[in-house]
Amino acid sequence: MFNTLKPMSADPILGLLALYREDHNTHKIDLGIGIYKDESGETPVMSAVKKAEALILQSQKSKSYVAPTGSASFNSAIAELLLGKDINASLGKRRATIQAPGGCGGLRLSAEFIKKANSNATIWVSDPTWANHIPLMKDAGLKFATYPYYDHSSHSVKFEEMINCLETIPEGDVVLLHGCCHNPCGADLNQSQWHQVNETALARGFTVLIDLAYQGLGDGLEEDVFGVRLLAKTLPELIVVSSCSKNFGLYRERVGAMTLITDHPTKTEIATSVIAASARAMYSMPPDHGAEVVQLILNNPVLRDDWSAELAEMRNRINGLRIQLVEQIKASDIDGDYSFIQEEKGMFSFLGIDVPQVQKLVKEHSVYLVDSSRINVAGISNANIGHFVRSLRDVTS
Repeated sequence: MFNTLKPMSADPILGLLALYREDHNTHKIDLGIGIYKDESGETPVMSAVKKAEALILQSQKSKSYVAPTGSASFNSAIAELLLGKDINASLGKRRATIQAPGGCGGLRLSAEFIKKANSNATIWVSDPTWANHIPLMKDAGLKFATYPYYDHSSHSVKFEEMINCLETIPEGDVVLLHGCCHNPCGADLNQSQWHQVNETALARGFTVLIDLAYQGLGDGLEEDVFGVRLLAKTLPELIVVSSCSKNFGLYRERVGAMTLITDHPTKTEIATSVIAASARAMYSMPPDHGAEVVQLILNNPVLRDDWSAELAEMRNRINGLRIQLVEQIKASDIDGDYSFIQEEKGMFSFLGIDVPQVQKLVKEHSVYLVDSSRINVAGISNANIGHFVRSLRDVTS
C-alpha cells in the first residue's frame, strides 16, 4: 500500500528555515518564519506565562480529560478578550466559544462546521492571504475563491475593488477577513472600511469568518478588535478564529479558539453540538496546558497587567523597527519609496522586490525571506538592521 505514495512539495518557509540553519555566515538574518523575536533573536517565554506555569505546577491535581469543547474558563476568558464585557454579555447564549488546538485547529473546526452547515459554500479569501489558509480548510471539501485586497504597486488595500467584489457574493458563501495585522501584507482595513464591509455583509447575507491571529500586536488589545466587535454587534451570524500563539508566545502549546455567534440561542446550542462532534472525530480533546496558562493570566489581575505590559513592549518594538527601517533605507539612498512599511501593522510587510532580487538577498547576503518578498519585521534588530539595509541596497541598485 505504501508504495503508491508520492512525495509532497516542501513548505517554502520551512525549507527556507532549513537553509538558514545550515548557513554558517555570522551575519545571516531570518526574516522568513512568522514568529516574534526579541533583540537577541530569541522567542522568549513571557514573564506572565512563566508565573502562570509555576502556579499550575503547584496547584494542578489531575491530568484527566477536560471536554471536546475545551476548558470553560478558557473559553469564557477568550470570548471576553475578543468581544469585551458589554458585547459578550449582550450576546448571552447566542455566543459560543470552543477551545481548539491553536488557530490552525480553529480554522479546521470552522471548515468542518461550514461544510456541515452548507456543503455548497464557497470560502472567499483575500488576494493575497496567509499561505496556509486554503490548505488547512480545503481538506474539509470546501471550494475557494479570492477577492481583491492588496495593491502591490501602491502598497495599500484595493478597497473599492474589494467592496465591488463583496457586493456580488451570494448568501450562503463565507468571506474570510483578517482581523488585524494582515498576513502577509500588513495592510489593514481602517474603521470606515470595516463599517462598509459590515454594511455589505448585512445587505448580501454572506457569513463572515474572521481570522484573528495577532490581537495586541498592531495598535493595541482593544484597537485590534474594532472590526470583530463591530460585526459581532450587528451581524446575525459570525465566526471568529483566534490564536494565542503570538500574543501569549505559546507557539508550541497550540492554543486557540473558535467563537460562533448565531441569531438565536437554540441555533448556537445546536451548532456547538455539531462543532463538538467534529472535534471529537478529529482529535477527541484539545490540549489543556496552554489553555490553563491563558485563562490564569486573563483571570488574574496581576498576571494580566504583567502580560499586557510585556505585549505592549513587543508591539512597540515591532512598530519602532518599522520606523527605524524606513529611516535607514531612506538615509541609504535606496531607490523607491518604502514609507509604506511604517504605516503597516503587525509582523509582516512585502518589500516589493522581485524574485531574482530576493534570491540574491538569500544566496549572496544570507538574508532569508520567501520569494513573495514578505519579511517578518520582528526578525530585524539593532544588530542586523545595517547588514539588511546594505544588502537591500546592493540587490536593488
